[in-house]
Parts: sequence; structure tokens; C-alpha cells
Amino acid sequence: MTTHRWTAADLPDLTGRTVVVTGAASGVGRGTATAFAAAGARTVLAVRDVAAGERVAAGLPGTTEVRALDLANLASVRAFAEGWQGEIDVLVNNAGVALTPFGRTADGFELQFGTNHLGHFALTNLLLPSITGRVVTVASGAHKVGVLDLDDLDLARYRPQKAYGRSKLANLLFTLELDRRLRQAGSPVLAVASHPGYTASNLGTKGRNPHLVKVAHFVGRHLAQTEAQGAWPSLYAATQDLPGASYVGPDGRFELHGHPTLVGRSAAASDPVLAGRLWETSERLTGVTFPLAAQS
Repeated sequence: MTTHRWTAADLPDLTGRTVVVTGAASGVGRGTATAFAAAGARTVLAVRDVAAGERVAAGLPGTTEVRALDLANLASVRAFAEGWQGEIDVLVNNAGVALTPFGRTADGFELQFGTNHLGHFALTNLLLPSITGRVVTVASGAHKVGVLDLDDLDLARYRPQKAYGRSKLANLLFTLELDRRLRQAGSPVLAVASHPGYTASNLGTKGRNPHLVKVAHFVGRHLAQTEAQGAWPSLYAATQDLPGASYVGPDGRFELHGHPTLVGRSAAASDPVLAGRLWETSERLTGVTFPLAAQS
């Protein structure tokens, strides 16, 4: 007897649902948006490069929209939220940067932390009054090497890998605290997280040694999952019956590839005290607060 292994073919009919996917112009985000559109959802591609997003949207079935969103610029995040009308069934916080040389966002934050965490933190809270179903935040197995020192957000000793791991640890802590706050507020919205495993994409190649980029592309072509497969954990997290704060990843060896299943996280990513402190720091840095009042 074989056990069924979930794929995008198992997505329910999403006709009439609205899904927003950040970073949907390439990679796993494109795979995620493609599957949602094929399942009938109204799919909104929230992208920094609108022209690239429109090229992707042109090849998708059903109802699609492309909207500008630069997560490294809080003014852009606010403009996206202010321009939104109607309900959102699922928000997929997918966009991100990886392994970049030291840089800063438009608001002066370290680039990977500012884009991957603070941008999505602000976006989620600004959109939360419109969200009716789920918030899926895409993390990474790299969170396990992340160390979050809230007194050293600029990373005095900057290392691209450590900065990326820290931003992905922040994604999981954000999901943990968001879920707690949603439950406290009596909200039906679920906060969950996912990670794609090892997937062929251009993430992490910007500004890198061209020779190393070629090697990465060669390895990716032969060993990595496709972007469609890399999207499976996010799709599963967005549609299946799961507890709040669940973390979904591939079921293969070292979680590098395979079919979606619940996976574990580091002790740091499970720390509710650190999650609460990160939330308070993020509110202070972005000027964006949790919009739902707690039930008495």
C-alpha cells in the first residue's frame, strides 16, 4: 500500500479566491503564482519589476493582476497597502534577497533583514484587516545557522550567509508571534510558514563571482527541484488543514527536495520570548503595528 504524496495537482478549486504572491516574477514565486492561477484563483503578482511581472502574468490562465511592490522600501510597501481594496484569502510572503554583499534598504536597514523580514512584516500588518484566510511566509533551512542579536542589526561582522540565515530565522519568529497575536485577537486567520528546499532559481546570484554563478547554475540544473516543485510547500501551507504556526517543507533527505510535509525548526526559531522581542523591535523600526485588538 502506497501513501499519496501531495503535489500541486491536489490543490482545491480556488475559483473566487484572491491570492497575493510577493516576488512572483521569477523562481519559486513564479511557480507559486502559476499554480494558484491554474487552480482558478485571482492571482495578484506583487513585484519590484512590473514589466517582468507582466510577462509572467501574460502566460497565466484566469484572472491575474500585476502590482508594484519593493519590499526594500517602506514607502512602496505602504503604497501597495493603501492601494488595496477588497479581501485577500491568502498572502504569500515569498519575495527575498539572498547572500548579497552588505547593503542597505531605502530606509537604512541591512538589506537582507530589511527586505526579507521588515518589508514583509510591514506589508502583512498593513494588509491584515483585508486578509480572511492565511499568511504564508517563506523561510529557509538556512534559518538554522541564523543568530538574531537585536542589539546588532547592522551586523558588525557582516557575512552574507549569516545575514541570510538571520533573515530567515526572523521569518519563522515573525510567523510564531503573528500566530499568537491572531489567536489572542480571536481572528480566524492562520499564520504559517514554508520553505522550498533546494530549488533552481537566481536567488543569491546577484553581485556574486560570475564563475561561481555558472557553477551554481550547473549544479542547479542537475540536482535542484524545478520552481514548480519548490512551490509545493507554500501551496500546501496555503490550502491544507494545518495548525497555526505550522512549518512546511520537502520530505526528502535533508529537506532539500520532495513532497510537502510538516518539518521541524531550530530552538531559536521556536523561542516565544525572542519572537515577542523581534516583533516589538520591528514595530519600532517600521512604524507599523498589529492592527487587530485583542479580545477581552
